[in-house]
Amino acid sequence: MMYFGNMSGWGIGFMWISGLVIMGLFIWFVITLLNRTSNPSSFQYPHHENSLDILKKRYAGGEITKEDFDRMSKDLS
Repeated sequence: MMYFGNMSGWGIGFMWISGLVIMGLFIWFVITLLNRTSNPSSFQYPHHENSLDILKKRYAGGEITKEDFDRMSKDLS
């Protein structure tokens, strides 16, 4: 028989719950670590768009007209 000192009902229950919480946190940590190492792009800095890419997106989204796009892309070249 195991001896838990002076612990009675609540002490043993708390010990079980805290053990499960610690085990859950450990499992969560391992899964998170595996997901990040399987996706190396998560460790890289985000891709910065150049101004021509932004201009193309604005034109595709209808924010600027064809004339504005041509004029601005000529200015950027």
